Amino acid sequence: MQNKQFRVGLIGFGNMGRTHAWCIRNIPFFFDPVPFSVSLEALCTAHPDKTRSVCGRFGIPKAYDDVEALINDPDIDIIDICTPNILHYDALQAAVSAKKSIYCEKPLCVSVKEADEIVRLTQASPVQKTYGIVFHNRFFAACLKAKELIDQGRLGKILQFRVDYLHNSCLDPNRRAGWKQDQSICGGGVLFDLGSHALDLLTHLAGPVKEIFGRSQIAFKHRLGVDGTPWETNADEAFYMLLTLQNGATGTVTVSKISSGTNDDLSFYIGGEKGALRWSLVQMDILEFFEADASVPGFVQIPCFSRYPEPSGFFPSPKAPAGWLRAHLQSYYSFLTHVNLNEPADPSFEQGAYIQHLMEAAYRSAEINAPVTVGRAP
Repeated sequence: MQNKQFRVGLIGFGNMGRTHAWCIRNIPFFFDPVPFSVSLEALCTAHPDKTRSVCGRFGIPKAYDDVEALINDPDIDIIDICTPNILHYDALQAAVSAKKSIYCEKPLCVSVKEADEIVRLTQASPVQKTYGIVFHNRFFAACLKAKELIDQGRLGKILQFRVDYLHNSCLDPNRRAGWKQDQSICGGGVLFDLGSHALDLLTHLAGPVKEIFGRSQIAFKHRLGVDGTPWETNADEAFYMLLTLQNGATGTVTVSKISSGTNDDLSFYIGGEKGALRWSLVQMDILEFFEADASVPGFVQIPCFSRYPEPSGFFPSPKAPAGWLRAHLQSYYSFLTHVNLNEPADPSFEQGAYIQHLMEAAYRSAEINAPVTVGRAP
């Protein structure tokens, strides 16, 4: 039986577009056998000259100047969205209408209203397609192992947690803001950029949220904008959350781009009545596990390295750990596997919309200086 072939149309070629292109090209090197074939067939960016240059450099057959023309190309099976957040909604609408499977960078949209509308459109579509959002941190080997141990009940009832995602990229007030620091383009600040990942990883491992108490921070109100002119910061540079989960566990999530001495520092601690787990992206191959009734006191290290359940310098960034691309590759492979089986993606657009609800609740909490109840689960 011949394998299915999936042809991808990529929208956007910044750091994440380049990362997704790398994933598409490298899947055959990391998985054997691969029950499908996938190729990057088309590209559209905001700058036609860049689009043609990238297509020539990377051998992408079709260069599009218009997003909808790419989306409606009958030869394209999957639309891959790597644009700034504010552009997701229109592209998602068009791709759902064109009856294409979709792989979209986080956050799904810039508001709950938009995210819920996209979920409604996908659910109402007469054609079964696969819709996936990029929460790639789930797919690090140690995070996969943590999920396995929690699902086995090795921690018992979860009691407390701490998730931190810390950068230093906004510490220099003389550095120009990027689009991720401009609310008019990003839709939010560090909560959207890093917080979406932190909240997804927490809820994926420990369960859905019951209540959020949030507090935002802007440390440097004035700096140069994207165009180099004086600009007033309009997006949070750090965000702090106290959360209670539906299972009763309580803990904190901190996301920040004003943390001295950090690079790309994602970490978690999850403690239960029978044990605990802790992990850090800067030591991504090691998951630490404590069992209360074990003969060895204290945490033991579980070397995870490349033990995935599937067979298995300048780019992407000098700050990113060496295995960062591997999780993106695993995430993309998982999405394509769902496409191949014509089944819902995991993580799905519904899960992306749920994270949108959590972020909006956190913003609302910070605004009213009081906890906000979250009554929705994915």
